[in-house]
Amino acid sequence: MKRVKITIAYDGTKFCGWQIQPGVRTVQNELEKAISRITGDSVRVYGSGRTDSGVHALGQVVHFTVPDNKSKIPWQRALNSIMPNDVTVLDVQYVDESFHAQFSSVRKTYVYTLWLENSFLLPCRRNYVWACGPLDLNALDQGMESFWGEHDFASFQNVGTPVKNTIRTIFNFSRLSGENEHEIRLEVCGSGFLKQMVRNMVGCLVEIGRGKANSDSVRSVLEAKDRTLAPATAPAQGLCLAHVYYGELERGESESGHNESNINGGD
Repeated sequence: MKRVKITIAYDGTKFCGWQIQPGVRTVQNELEKAISRITGDSVRVYGSGRTDSGVHALGQVVHFTVPDNKSKIPWQRALNSIMPNDVTVLDVQYVDESFHAQFSSVRKTYVYTLWLENSFLLPCRRNYVWACGPLDLNALDQGMESFWGEHDFASFQNVGTPVKNTIRTIFNFSRLSGENEHEIRLEVCGSGFLKQMVRNMVGCLVEIGRGKANSDSVRSVLEAKDRTLAPATAPAQGLCLAHVYYGELERGESESGHNESNINGGD
């Protein structure tokens, strides 16, 4: 058996999230249908984590296992030829059988995009930004700094996915330029994220940027470990899973047969 690791991008607008659910369209279901169509057998795929309905990805990582006699399939070309046009395979590697897309990851980076202009919203950006209006960017920057480091993020976790603990580490949280002058991107890299944690942090930051809270409130909400004290969850469409990091386990053999690694930047 061969373990295949693929990196995919998708537009989450028309998906009801990553995970298979009865009667609705999901990314996992589309992938499994495509892979099974190629192999002729049912194949289960495992993602690095779930994304909610409307959330996008530029670097979701998936693994699945196929028999040795299917290992010569040009998976990137084969999948992209039959997948719907809102999902694409960016990279394919053969990895050690100990690799697991979810449990082997060591950190992830998400990007959330905010639209700051009140008078209009470009139609082509509607599904990829939160049109939150003008913000005090200095206050927003101070709020982001308050999230840095190891904290108990119970106040920023929505119900729905049981976890053993709610302690996570934020390695970086920064503001970047957007695709145009009316946008900003908030990039956050952490050891892992709880259910809707990024969207909840962004919701808090927007409240700070609007002057409805101050940066010190981040610390007090974190310490309270009470979700009811944090602001509302930011909309799904502004969020994108940008990259998943695996350290040494990310090294694998590409379809071309070369050993290579996708590690870059802040790992």
